Amino acid sequence: MRGHIRERSPGHWAIVVDVRDPETGERRRKWHSFRGSKREAQVECARLIGEHKAGRISLAPNKTTVGEFLVRWLDHMQSQLTPRSHERYSEIVTKNIVPLIGNLALAKLQPATISQAYVKALKSGRCDGQGGLSPKTVLYMHRILRQVLAQAVLWDLLGRNPADSVDPPKTERRQMNALDTDATAALVDAARNTSLFVPVLLAVMCGIRRGEIAALRWKSVDLERGTLAVVASAEQTNNGVREKPPKNGKGRSVELPSLVVEELRGHRIQQAEHLLRLGVRLTDHHHVVMREDGLPIQPRSLTHAFQIFLGKQKLRRVRLHDLRHTHATLLLKGGVHPKIAQERLGHSSIAITLDLYSHVLPGMQREAAQLLDQKMRAAFERTGNKGR
Repeated sequence: MRGHIRERSPGHWAIVVDVRDPETGERRRKWHSFRGSKREAQVECARLIGEHKAGRISLAPNKTTVGEFLVRWLDHMQSQLTPRSHERYSEIVTKNIVPLIGNLALAKLQPATISQAYVKALKSGRCDGQGGLSPKTVLYMHRILRQVLAQAVLWDLLGRNPADSVDPPKTERRQMNALDTDATAALVDAARNTSLFVPVLLAVMCGIRRGEIAALRWKSVDLERGTLAVVASAEQTNNGVREKPPKNGKGRSVELPSLVVEELRGHRIQQAEHLLRLGVRLTDHHHVVMREDGLPIQPRSLTHAFQIFLGKQKLRRVRLHDLRHTHATLLLKGGVHPKIAQERLGHSSIAITLDLYSHVLPGMQREAAQLLDQKMRAAFERTGNKGR
């Protein structure tokens, strides 16, 4: 078995492998396109010869389209993703990727084609025809497509992943939107006597996520010790709401401020009285935050109700998730060690906490420098040494 390369244009090569059909004995030529330097093309030629010898590349041309393989890949991933993640992947695939490159042959997909598809998506990729997609959405498309094509390589449908040679658009990190102490107090006070009071209080004072609030049951709250256990999160899909483990896959314990303990005691009494009027006895299995009829609340309904509340109260527009950012920012500005903040927030590592809230650190460094300056000046005065 032999092979050689031909330069089609600068940096573009045709790799030709001479193979013999094991059934007929006839010689055939397999053509492969490659982009790179001459040396890289020679290395790829040698690799392809080895793949043919090992029988991992079929002589029959693969006519599978990108769209057909995407459907196959989504079926394969259904057991490996959460229902919500699979829904999101399916939306990106069917609405954004397939219209751009779905009709192309998988085996002939090139980096330049993928790059051009991203440019088109940024200019006119919206399904409603009202402009282009955001760089963040196109980046998400790239991550999914790269994962899809990596699977095609593992299944010997591609010799290499063309998406590896494509640079996705750069995205700007979203501005962290956290409230200061006064604005936080005003928000909590405005939410009092509404159904949003407890969710707002848990987000601001405990830093737990929306899904964790919706899944929290009384059996996970210990008012005597002043702790709550985050052991589940509510995930809303097109088929309904289900409970799953928290985001990092493991639960955590959160110490409750005395203010939260007091408010939860009163909330439990009111909740029990309300359910009793419905003929239901409150148990530890009930949710801390629930609908008027005693059923679990949907996470999306919580978000929707919060936005309506802010509009009616004429308060600053923030997301419900921003109350979690507020919790973390207030902790770090108050001098709490980032490790403690990480544990309360449920981040899998302290590096995530430091990366997300790096904007808080400069102010903390100034305070640390001032504190060190004060302590050293006081020490110099005690020892009679003015320093240099």
